[in-house]
Amino acid sequence: MNKHVTPVRIRGAILLALLAGSASAAPTVTRLTPPSALFTFNDATPPYISRFLPGQRFDLQATVKPDAATTITAISFEVDGVAVANPVTLAPATVAAASGSTLGTARAYSKSAPGVHTLTVKATQSDGQKVSATGNFEVVAITQEGRRAKNVIFLIGDGMGIAHRTAARLVRHGASMGKANDRLAIDQLPYTALVNTHSLNSIVTDSAPGASCYSTGNKNNNNQEGVFPDDTTANFDNPRTENIGEYLSRTQGKSLGIVTTADVFDATPAAFAVHTQNRGAGSGICDQYLDESARTGLKVLLGGGRKWFLPSTTPGSARTDALDYTLPAELATAWGVPVGAIDKTRDLLGDFAAAGWTYAPDRTSLNAIPANTDKLIGLFTLSNMNVTKDKIDARRGAKPAGATQPVVNDYGFPDQPMLDEMTDKALQVLDRNKNGFVLMIEGASIDKQAHNMDSDRWILETIEFDKAVARCRSFADANPDTLIIVTADHECGGINIIGGSRVPNATLVAQVASPTATTFKYTNVINGVEVVTPVVVNNIRTNVGTYDSAGFPFYPISATDGYPTTMDPDFKMIIGYAANADRFEDYVTNPYPLQDSQQPFVKTAPLNGYPANPVNRDAAGGNFFLGQVPDAVAAHTASDIPLSAGGRGATLFHGVMDNTDVFFNAMQAVLGGTH
Repeated sequence: MNKHVTPVRIRGAILLALLAGSASAAPTVTRLTPPSALFTFNDATPPYISRFLPGQRFDLQATVKPDAATTITAISFEVDGVAVANPVTLAPATVAAASGSTLGTARAYSKSAPGVHTLTVKATQSDGQKVSATGNFEVVAITQEGRRAKNVIFLIGDGMGIAHRTAARLVRHGASMGKANDRLAIDQLPYTALVNTHSLNSIVTDSAPGASCYSTGNKNNNNQEGVFPDDTTANFDNPRTENIGEYLSRTQGKSLGIVTTADVFDATPAAFAVHTQNRGAGSGICDQYLDESARTGLKVLLGGGRKWFLPSTTPGSARTDALDYTLPAELATAWGVPVGAIDKTRDLLGDFAAAGWTYAPDRTSLNAIPANTDKLIGLFTLSNMNVTKDKIDARRGAKPAGATQPVVNDYGFPDQPMLDEMTDKALQVLDRNKNGFVLMIEGASIDKQAHNMDSDRWILETIEFDKAVARCRSFADANPDTLIIVTADHECGGINIIGGSRVPNATLVAQVASPTATTFKYTNVINGVEVVTPVVVNNIRTNVGTYDSAGFPFYPISATDGYPTTMDPDFKMIIGYAANADRFEDYVTNPYPLQDSQQPFVKTAPLNGYPANPVNRDAAGGNFFLGQVPDAVAAHTASDIPLSAGGRGATLFHGVMDNTDVFFNAMQAVLGGTH
């Protein structure tokens, strides 16, 4: 029999109906945090939903709904029958569904004893009635096994599934006579696992909980990072879980580094240093990078996103009061962090400089940072950095046909570093800490270009990401007490490799210029009657070679930069999407990327002339693909994703794992070591 067959939303509806039907009902606990199957389903057995390291800090919280015409006057917590000493603050629920309820919160609690612990909340109503509810959580034992990892490097290819890696290998190295001609740097890591990626509230995760599981060891709701869900509308007051940077900075004095090709406020980087229920709250997220750096140990922050660091009065700034933050006083006190401020005119870059950070605005300045740099921030674009294809084209002096300048110049930032170059500098700075470090490196636009169903661009993103992996492997060779974990936060697009083109590129280009159509007869049996339906498709469909006709696509590689000289070789590889949106497709490389809505000047020339979405691109070829998702772009999937590991502690990564297991195995390597 399946466990937990009654969905939470149905149980909640039943509960509310019972409450509505009884005027004398006692108060009710509607939420107990940390989340547990014991509270939600009265199931005390594994798997345990919330798990923590010995001494890892987290908040306790309960939402209690009082009887009509009463209030909640007291809330307290017990763990294993012993009263929690942390003070409990009462506050009103502000979400409509919990109207009239009271939240009781005890901040920064921790438990050192390994094992499963019972959490009980007790509440008193103004008329004297009492209520209690019970949940549980687990403290995961760390065993002393042997040699420990000093450094941990997480390389997250955002959205990168198995097919993304396969496609990158085929483009970068090719295959012949049934065997790959060479391996990616990822492939050369000796240990492999498959990872389940579900979030706390869905089988399909977004990047925020997808990355937060690696940084905290716990499930979060979609759009949330470093926090459990609550019943308030505030973005920054949710119950927190201490993340890997905070824990290791507090207990071992390690540093934290964050490197991404996205805007640094984006979900994956922020999940390693920030606590919020709204991954889009950019002003507050970027303020927290600096404001809480003494707690997180943050010493390196590299990527895009300059728009959040400029005062709102500066052109290109995205700072707004609505996306900024202040914390409840009790949260700030318990966690030892500043309260924050609503200050859209803040010069955050100036504040980083005043705090002793070296700033690199471009590749040239990044390469020139002094060898004794201890704190480094690099913001190379206003929002997301340009993708690999467009950066490489600019370095080669290439531009779209008829254009006056390379694509990156249209954004105003022609001198951007590649991910491996940022990786080198991050390792240089972090390695100065004798206590070690945690470094998160994200290949962000593997996901972003998979959403756009721009096959050539996400393949090149994956190759760029693999070059960063190679740099980390070299570092680990020289520093064998380093653990490398290469994985993703989720899969994006339902991508797979269909086969190869049956025609040379010139034929594809000619068909774009002069599309023709063919009528196929689609036969189906409906209610026992055979129905034949004419379906008009463009001839490009007949160009897709499967099985024997796929062959072995070959992409020539530049000896100068290690990237393909063209993504349009004859008989190129053909990619398909299972979680696709509507699009036109001609299998010819798109000269321009799609518009990026996060860019401040996306609605002004020349960026407003870029294709707006996948149905505004490649339309000349006339080959329309009907999507399977009700969105403008492709979606994430619930598919397991691959993980590769190497270095100290890598033997812990094998088999099929939950995404939260990755955190605990990494921490076993750091805290307890491996044989």
